[in-house]
Amino acid sequence: MREDKINNAKRWVVKVGSSLVTNNGLGLDKKAIAHWADQLVSLQKQGIQIVLVSSGAVAEGVARLELSARPTKVHLQQAAAAVGQMGLVQAYESCFMRHGVHAAQILLSHEDLSDRTRYLNARSTLSTLLEMKVVPVVNENDTVATAELCFGDNDTLAALVANLVNADVMVVLTDQDGIYSADPRLDVDAEFISVASADDDSLMDYAGKGSSLGRGGMFTKISAAKLAARSGTNTIIANGKMEKVLLQIASGVKIGTLLEADNEPVTARKQWLAGQLILKGSMVLDDGAIRVLKESGKSLLAVGIKQVDGRFSRGDVVVCTNKAGKEIARGLVNYDNDEVKALMGQSSEKISELLGYAGEEEIIHRDNLILS
Repeated sequence: MREDKINNAKRWVVKVGSSLVTNNGLGLDKKAIAHWADQLVSLQKQGIQIVLVSSGAVAEGVARLELSARPTKVHLQQAAAAVGQMGLVQAYESCFMRHGVHAAQILLSHEDLSDRTRYLNARSTLSTLLEMKVVPVVNENDTVATAELCFGDNDTLAALVANLVNADVMVVLTDQDGIYSADPRLDVDAEFISVASADDDSLMDYAGKGSSLGRGGMFTKISAAKLAARSGTNTIIANGKMEKVLLQIASGVKIGTLLEADNEPVTARKQWLAGQLILKGSMVLDDGAIRVLKESGKSLLAVGIKQVDGRFSRGDVVVCTNKAGKEIARGLVNYDNDEVKALMGQSSEKISELLGYAGEEEIIHRDNLILS
């Protein structure tokens, strides 16, 4: 079962912490970053789409600014992040380009993923980059995030990105082998946990404290796995200092702790989508569109829409009904109500002509739609 969950995974989110990309906080470890880039490119060649969530910006900024320690004041952390992010991106860009692979910088804040329009925009951008075989390098936008709204650590950010892109696997790399029943550095009888459910609350009893370089400990990694599991993403927590750890995981070697999601990715994500968001409007579909949604599992196109009601914006949830008013489906819409009215009944090829800009072909993409 463990091998199947990994071997069949085609979209990974990989998170590397500060301890794995810096020289004990004294600037970036360029050799280590090159090592990660080498592995990620190898995975990409195996047909795996990769999103990298990398820490290290603040630690690099601390070194560049010659600060004695990681600052505790938010404005100093933001300044260090702004300086360090330059070095972090340059390092990854140069390492990926040695392989002829492009990287992309993605900075996200809490508001980007809580606002439905920004959520859709971020999802569309990441999906496009993956289709173009670009490796997105994601970090928190520390320079604008406030203490109240920041993710708190890149483990949480990685989990939210896994939700965002429907990742099959999230690999959280740390300086520990995985989860133990106790701290192995203090208890020689500590038992290693190879496989567990991401929703097993007893795992929190085993969580330890984080290092001085990063903000996360095992507690945040277990919490992140629980968060990722809501969209069906399985999580592996492994030691990033192991030789070619990512390639070993991809080849089926049992490394680290696997925290399993209880549901399949699409099912779990759509259940979460259906339960979390408020309906803002409705669209009446013709019989052909209903048949396509039910039997083929395809996206909703404008040509199948006969009527639009309510006021909604891009990213809002709307309900789709038949002519009798029975709910057929619901999902995140890619256009506002006036735009959908202008497009309804028309082919996707006319979107640019009718709206004056080239928008997305789907009114609701199948990944953002759940049948009732």
